[in-house]
Formats: sequence, structure tokens, C-alpha cells
Amino acid sequence: MLTPMREPTSITPDRTPAYARPGTEPTEPVRMRWTLGVTLASIGLWAGFFGPIQVLLALQASAIVPEHKETTLAIFTGIGALVSVICNPLFGAISDRTISRFGRRLPWVVGGALVGAASLVWLAFASSVVTVVIGWVGVQASLNAMLAALTASIPDLVPVRQRGLVGGWVGAAQTLGVVVGVGVAGAGGGKVAPGYLMLAALVVLLAIPYALRSNDLRLDAAHREPFELGQFARGFWTDPREHPDFGWAWGTRFLTNLANALGTGYLLFYLTDAVRHPNPTAAQTMLILVYAGLLVVSTVIAGVWSDRVGRRRVFVIWAGVVLAGASCLLALQQTFTGALVGACLYGIGFGIYTSVDFALITQVLPDADGTARDLGVINIAAALPQVVAPPIVATVLGVVGADKAGGYRVVYLLGAVIALLGGVLVQRIRSVP
Repeated sequence: MLTPMREPTSITPDRTPAYARPGTEPTEPVRMRWTLGVTLASIGLWAGFFGPIQVLLALQASAIVPEHKETTLAIFTGIGALVSVICNPLFGAISDRTISRFGRRLPWVVGGALVGAASLVWLAFASSVVTVVIGWVGVQASLNAMLAALTASIPDLVPVRQRGLVGGWVGAAQTLGVVVGVGVAGAGGGKVAPGYLMLAALVVLLAIPYALRSNDLRLDAAHREPFELGQFARGFWTDPREHPDFGWAWGTRFLTNLANALGTGYLLFYLTDAVRHPNPTAAQTMLILVYAGLLVVSTVIAGVWSDRVGRRRVFVIWAGVVLAGASCLLALQQTFTGALVGACLYGIGFGIYTSVDFALITQVLPDADGTARDLGVINIAAALPQVVAPPIVATVLGVVGADKAGGYRVVYLLGAVIALLGGVLVQRIRSVP
């Protein structure tokens, strides 16, 4: 249960981590250099995720099984996302219990970055469905350990009044990671090995500033409860009847991310088969740059605005409306101009949502002593759409048959409905204005 009062958290100015005290709420604002370190590490993390998802895995699917490239890509991303669903809360829960002189979160950030880089190197030389799956599972497992620890460091150290701003920057880092990841992945000129090797180096290099100045908190062994497997397993279930706001926040996040996954996950094939662009890879890069630029701007602006007015839900509602408009445009106007305007709307809509998403969920967590675990559970709502979206797209395209343009029209109209539902559900959250 959340405790009504928390003692201030001490953030030491040197590199020796202070001790975390269970149930404490941070009160001292974090410095910009700390936010910058988390942001850079997040950019590398998301570049490691999305460089493969947006470019490299699609190229490998096309090269290995060209006649079934959509299904093969769905296998890669679906299995990877399923691993993410398991590993994010699992490693989060383990980091909550980690006793180390370096802190609870830092060992998992550093270890995740190193193992993730090694897995990306493996993928550089993978040439079959099986070897790609093995490498991608390694990337998902290790980078999700890193993600769980980085995400938990924010409620560990950032006071509520600052979370819209910090959460906005970390949310913007996801989009910047997409841009960087796609740019690096595409720098190989259609060859996958250079892209994977550069991404591996990037994941490690961008984690260094955070590793050197994490201000991570240590867990005193006296404050860690004895391990009991049954209790540990039960901790991953939060009864929505007891914590309804947590459940509604989970549902809102799932629907909004599913709408975004349906809208952006198959852009390369949409441009190829529906728009019939002569250079779909270059067109995809342009759309992602436009999407990312507007997302970053709207995230920062909306995050500051949300902190000032002290409201979160209204931003989610408007995000759903804008995302639905973007989906309808891509469904009904299958031209590059339509896709470009749609990318603008997707960037603005998802940026608005991203600006308040993290601040909102940290305000509905049910257990102050299991922050990373509970964030991992709610992060499933962001990862699970990556499992659900590929089968949805593959099923729709399979039913429609040869009319790929018609199939993508159905996919994007469905995405519009899902985005609106996300905006509706957020109104059920009562503890957050």
C-alpha cells in the first residue's frame, strides 16, 4: 500500500550512493546534468530497440524469407516483445531487492547496456530465422533490464512536482532514440552488419554519463524483506478492484501504445505496398524525422504545461483525439503527402501523451517499496502492443488478400478507434487530476 507520508530522500553530491529508506518520497529537485544523463542513456537504449525494429529486422526478414517478409517480421517482433513483457517487471523486481555498493539500479543499467551491445553484435552476423530470434531475444532481455532500472530511478530521485518535465525529456528520448536508431541503422546502405555494430557502440557510449553520475540509492540489507518465492510471484499481480486507478492507467497506456504501434510499426511496408513510393526507405526516414521532431517539441511543451497546471488526464484525452485523426488520414489518404501530414499529427499526439504518461503512472503506483516491479508491470502495457500489433496487421492483410492498400486502410481505421478508447479510459482515473 502507498504510505501517506514519506521522508525526504537524500541525494549526495559525491559519487557514493546514499541509502534508500523504504517509503520515502524525494523532495530535492534533480539537477539538469542528472536529467541529461538519464536522457542520453535512454536515447541509446531506444536506439538499440528501434534501429532493429524499424529497419534492420525488416531488412533481415526480406533477405531471409522474402516471400513471407511480413509474417517473418511479425515472428521477430512478436517473440521479442513477449520477452520484453516478461523481463521488464522481472528485472525491475530484482533491482528493487538489489544490494550493491553502487546502488540498486546502476548495476542493471550497466549490465543491460553491455549484454545488449553484445547481442546486437550477434545480430550483425545472424543469417537465419533462428539466429535472428536468439539475438533479438538477447537484446530485448538485456535492454529491458536496463529500461526497468532507468525508469525506476525517476520516482527514486525526482519529486512529483518535477516529474512532468523530467518524464517529458525521458519520453522525448524514446523518439530521439527512434531517430538515431533509424539513422544509424540506415547508414549501412542496406547492409545490416554495420548498422548493428554502430548501434552496439552507441548503447554503451551513451550510458557512460549516467553511469558516472547516477546518484543511485543503495538498499540496506536490513530493509530488504526475506525472499519467499510465492510472495515474490504474487507481487506481480495488482488487483484492479483494490487499486482501480492503477488498472485504468494500465489500460490507457496499452491502448494508446497499441494505436501508435499500429500507426508506425509497418510504415516501411505501408509506403511500399499502399503508397507505392519509389524509395520507401528514404521516405520512411523522412517521416520518422518529422514525427520525432514534433514529438520532442510537443513533449517538452506539454510536460512543462502539465506541471504548471497540475493536470494530466486532459492531455491524454487530447492525445487520443490527435492520434485518431492521424490514423484516419493514413487510412483515407494513401499518398506520401497524406503520410507526411499524418506523421506530423502522430508526433504531436504521441508527444502530448508522452509528456504526462510517466508522471501519471508514478502517481498511481500501489506499492512504494516495489517501485521498479510495479513500473515493470505497467511497462507491459507499452511492450504488449508490440506483441499484439503484428498479428493484427498480419491477420487483416491476410483476410483482405492481394489488396494491400485496402488492408492498411482497415488497420489504420482500427488504430483510430483504439486511440479514442485510450482517451476515454483515462477519465476513469480519480486520484490524478
